[in-house]
Amino acid sequence: MPHRDPAGWPWLKERLSGLRQAARPVMVPETVPAAVVRTAVVTDSAAALPADWVRGLAADGRLTVVPMPVMVGAEIYGEGEDDIADTIAVALASGKPVKTSRPSPGQFEQAYLAARRLGYESVVSVHISGELSGTADSARLAAARVGFPVEILDSRTVGMAQGMGVQAAAAAAADGRTAAQVREYAEQRLALARVYFYVPSLEQLRRGGRIGAAASLWGTMLSIKPILAVEDGRVVPLEKVRSAAKAVARLKEIVVADAAARPPGQARLAVHHFGNPDEAEQLAADLAEAIPGCPPVQISALPAVLAAHAGLGVLAVIVGEGSTPLAGAEDTPAAP
Repeated sequence: MPHRDPAGWPWLKERLSGLRQAARPVMVPETVPAAVVRTAVVTDSAAALPADWVRGLAADGRLTVVPMPVMVGAEIYGEGEDDIADTIAVALASGKPVKTSRPSPGQFEQAYLAARRLGYESVVSVHISGELSGTADSARLAAARVGFPVEILDSRTVGMAQGMGVQAAAAAAADGRTAAQVREYAEQRLALARVYFYVPSLEQLRRGGRIGAAASLWGTMLSIKPILAVEDGRVVPLEKVRSAAKAVARLKEIVVADAAARPPGQARLAVHHFGNPDEAEQLAADLAEAIPGCPPVQISALPAVLAAHAGLGVLAVIVGEGSTPLAGAEDTPAAP
């Protein structure tokens, strides 16, 4: 059976929130890391990492997730700091403006300096595609100011595809690898990850500039439902399907074919959704049945910063691999 991360969806409930500050402080741990771990890993909330997994590594500072801000009307929310799923859903349904922004360089600077204070020798910072956000640029500005070795890695992807790269980096760091090796390990895992998704409408992607005007015309054609992918860091149209049911069925076929082309037992899947958890559960169950030997499919709500652009009803599937050894290394750590 697929695994579902616990998440409540109290749709359309009323919220009362004050105006948030755009640049929120990054919470830093007080404990000292184990001596073997020389490199800390930093990422952003677009990586869609499982909350339990993050908590297990954040206590000693070996992993920091910097929240990406989401603006709903005049209010600014931080991913992971505010329960904003219902707020975004109401705003999108009512046509209220929903926008996103990159974290400030100061937030990354805070995370990098915290790693140095805790005794780490370097940081590998893995971020959402630079084609979709300026987050990596903020990280680079911060890295130039800290006087401390920081490797900035543009993942060229998003969601749990980015998250798989972060997990690979954390595995290599836990094994005491150098920053260069940690980055290489992450790059190899990222190169193997693919993102496929279906959205009922392309309007939010068009408004946010995440897909071109020509491609967005697909969404205005009668009965056309688009399947999209992330290629070389950009959102691109993949196929046109003539109904929502056929789009989901075709999405499943694409994922199964991708998984089948990978080494036996290596395919690893994650499913994201926004506002349609039952559909995500069914898709995950269908994929688990169609791909023998695949580990349990991780199901999670799309991070707010991505949901704001994809819109309600999105179904995204990430296909990656569970092992990506470093080139030339015989004793590399097993990926999580």
